[in-house]
Amino acid sequence: MKETATEAKLMDEKIQGTALEGSGERGDRKLYIESYGCQMNFSDSEIVASILAKEGFGTTRNVEEADLVLLNTCSIRDKAEQTVRKRLSSFNKLKQERPDMKIGVLGCMAERLKDKFLDEEKLVDLVVGPDAYRDLPNLIEKVDGGRKAVNVLLSKEETYADVSPVRIDSNGVSAFVSITRGCDNMCTFCVVPFTRGRERSRNPQTILAEVRELQARGFKEITLLGQNVDSYLWYGGGLKKDFDKASETAKASSVNFAALLDMVALAVPEMRIRFSTSNPQDMTDEVLYAIARHENICNYIHLPVQSGSSRILKEMNRGHNREEYFALIDRLRKIIPDCGISHDMIAGFPTETEEDHKETLSLMEYVRYDFGYMFYYSERPNTFAARKMEDDVDMETKKRRLNEIIALQQEHSLQRNQEHIGRIEEILIEGDSKRSDQDWKGRNTQNTMVVFPKKGEHKPGDFVKVKITDCTTATLFGEMVQD
Repeated sequence: MKETATEAKLMDEKIQGTALEGSGERGDRKLYIESYGCQMNFSDSEIVASILAKEGFGTTRNVEEADLVLLNTCSIRDKAEQTVRKRLSSFNKLKQERPDMKIGVLGCMAERLKDKFLDEEKLVDLVVGPDAYRDLPNLIEKVDGGRKAVNVLLSKEETYADVSPVRIDSNGVSAFVSITRGCDNMCTFCVVPFTRGRERSRNPQTILAEVRELQARGFKEITLLGQNVDSYLWYGGGLKKDFDKASETAKASSVNFAALLDMVALAVPEMRIRFSTSNPQDMTDEVLYAIARHENICNYIHLPVQSGSSRILKEMNRGHNREEYFALIDRLRKIIPDCGISHDMIAGFPTETEEDHKETLSLMEYVRYDFGYMFYYSERPNTFAARKMEDDVDMETKKRRLNEIIALQQEHSLQRNQEHIGRIEEILIEGDSKRSDQDWKGRNTQNTMVVFPKKGEHKPGDFVKVKITDCTTATLFGEMVQD
């Protein structure tokens, strides 16, 4: 488990390496694409499939019939990098039998490892960074002509706003809608600004159009997606950091995240709206009031903190301290009393002392999170921490502190879930429970999974009332009741 928490947000271990489902489209050529990392990468794979569909590629989950094999990679975790290398080696063995098959690497590993993959290890024909997917048709043409092809340039404008993702892997109930790309926060442990570039926001009208299209296709829930959605700022295009240089007219007509939430909530009042992920220093009261104002915006916020120590937060360049985080939590609880809150936490960041660790535990006691993503620190190449800080906390101490964080979070998760027992809550049915096709699974507004026996003629996508009767640390259990 060698990743940092904020970079692993939305990273579902169960779907790592999943191949994009066959589209059912014939296509002149077959595309096989596997995705690794956070939900942004999985969303990007849908964009890639959409772009290549116009070039005659139909997707397949059978790699042996693929003409083009793409791995959408994550540079956040060492484990993910090693997995990608193994997959590339296995694909190259297959290529010996099918020499016309082309292999490419997309995403966050592309820029850092392009020379190794292309020239030194000769594992791939094609390397494409996250801002260069529109260039794929030209790059594939080069590869078809017998040349290596690479484009890892980062963009100041690219948001893929006009590309409609294919959604062929979706459960048909919930969908992700990308609203920002890149990040400006420059946390010392994080590689995202170097792999995904500086922050820019998507035209809100294209977001509304995509959301309305999803509603028309029967989707019932959307998650607005970005590395830091709270700092969403549309002023006509360009990098967020250049907003001060914009014209007064552009500034006056700009749209921030709170305004975007209002626009989306009003555009699709029958759909549930979630968002991820947030940064404490950018979470404004205006956003909190927007959540409270609209019933269809879920009462759940993923609010990474990383450490409970102000000294360590400063070393991380997080932009907030312990007291400011407490003040935000207090305002959040007041404005949205029934809000579910989750966190990211890193154990063993450079120079972390036992006192720093105790401050993390005391912060958790104060907030009592619903759940969290918890990891021990490991260096990632090219980050400020890797270049300038000594990784001086030994592994035994890291693991012990992480285990203490996990144990406390499990205690809090159980307490928070027990508070739901006896309540009647609205649940959106997502599909069959993992353990039994006689049970439904779905989530409440706080993003907690709820499992309950099937009854009546309900189907995925239906909203139902469920009385909560029992729980574990991760799941609520209940029975459907009449409205």
